[in-house]
Amino acid sequence: MIRISTIFIAICMVLVAASLGLVLHAVAGFNGTESAIVALTALTFLILYNAVSMRLRDRSDVGGQIADLSRGTADLARQVAEFGRRLAAVEGRVVSANTASSDRIQAVVGEINELGDLVKQLAVSVASHEDMLASAAPAPAGRPDPEPQNEQAVAAEQAVPAAKRAAAAAAKPAAIAAEAAAPSRNQPQLLAAVKNAVEENRLDIYLQPMVTLPQRKVRFYEAVTRLRDDKDQILAAEDFIATAEAGGLIGKIDHMVMLRCVQVLRRLMVRNKDVGVFCNVSAATLGNPANFAQCLDFLEANRALAPSFVLEFKQAMFRHLRPTEVENLAALSQRGYRFSIDHVTDLRIEPRDLADRGVRFIKVPAALLLDPKQSSISDIHPSDLSDLLGRFGIDLIAEKIEGERAVVDLLDYDVRFGQGFLFAPPRPLRPEGASATGGATANKESGSPNGSSNTIPMASQTAEPPMRATGNAALARRAAGPG
Repeated sequence: MIRISTIFIAICMVLVAASLGLVLHAVAGFNGTESAIVALTALTFLILYNAVSMRLRDRSDVGGQIADLSRGTADLARQVAEFGRRLAAVEGRVVSANTASSDRIQAVVGEINELGDLVKQLAVSVASHEDMLASAAPAPAGRPDPEPQNEQAVAAEQAVPAAKRAAAAAAKPAAIAAEAAAPSRNQPQLLAAVKNAVEENRLDIYLQPMVTLPQRKVRFYEAVTRLRDDKDQILAAEDFIATAEAGGLIGKIDHMVMLRCVQVLRRLMVRNKDVGVFCNVSAATLGNPANFAQCLDFLEANRALAPSFVLEFKQAMFRHLRPTEVENLAALSQRGYRFSIDHVTDLRIEPRDLADRGVRFIKVPAALLLDPKQSSISDIHPSDLSDLLGRFGIDLIAEKIEGERAVVDLLDYDVRFGQGFLFAPPRPLRPEGASATGGATANKESGSPNGSSNTIPMASQTAEPPMRATGNAALARRAAGPG
């Protein structure tokens, strides 16, 4: 499309040539033909001049563009050279890092080989000691067959595990034996006993630690509720929960337990800010508007403790949530409280849904995790459960651990937390300012004559179990073979 400036120049050239012809005709006396010839000649010269000047100007513009292009190419070449230099430096760092990693791996492999040799030597030494014990044991008289000698050898081989099991059984509080020995009651008698215990504030809190694996450092405590009747006989939670729910007393019990747990947590956090307390809450409390409103007001007042105060519910409740319970869980989650699931009966778990509802812990019995049948009846292999839950911010806690071999197997499953009688049984909490009578009663229930071993002072962390054998000892036992 012709530019407007070009049209304007053409019109001006025509006007100049016509004006020159008119001036020559009027002033110089040229006739019309001569004036026209002169005008055409002038127009031709003007057109030629304009064309030449435009061509020269275009050449100068092309030269400038070529110069700009050459400068841009030079800048691009410099940038490419800089990128090449940086890439070479990165490649050098990667090579050095790979070399250092291979050196470290070789060092670790060498240490593992040395550890394997030591484990083999340990296994040989243990076998020789067991042979000595078996040969030193005399055969009982009156038995001609060799079975007694074999039985003694087996007993010698299992001496250490049996001693451990005996120690674990002895560590269980005498309160459990008292619970088992308590006389059976019918429903009205049990309801009356629970009601009197609640009204007279005969509610005891037992603390059982949850430890990290394999370090076995106390990280959380679970509050276990016990009631005492008028004869100071202990009622376990599984004995009175159903009766309390039927009698409408569970809301008051849960509120009392929350109050005690918050007091315990405040005292624990004086010494350790990283400790937490698990508090069991009944489904009846969560679904009852009046009881939940009372608990929600209390939890709102203690909102600062929400990161360390975990509310624990049963798996069956989470699978049959009603709209009211969903709203109440959301209200607790909005206030920063986290949830835990216990009483797990199978591994059909949906971690995404649980994480959306505020669940951050799942407690699974160790026997269920180590059950070989679970790999075929569940959607995921138990060894992958901890990793799957971790992707959604949920920690797996193995509970009811009672043997060292279970700990070794759970370490292969990447379980980070453990709970059970192997580490410590539930121990009664001695409230501050307890009377002498109350202290003697607690001591009698715990089976300790002085009450110093099985009674936990309020918020004291002396209940932390001693450090046991860690991963190296577990590796040594595994290499030595089943004992």
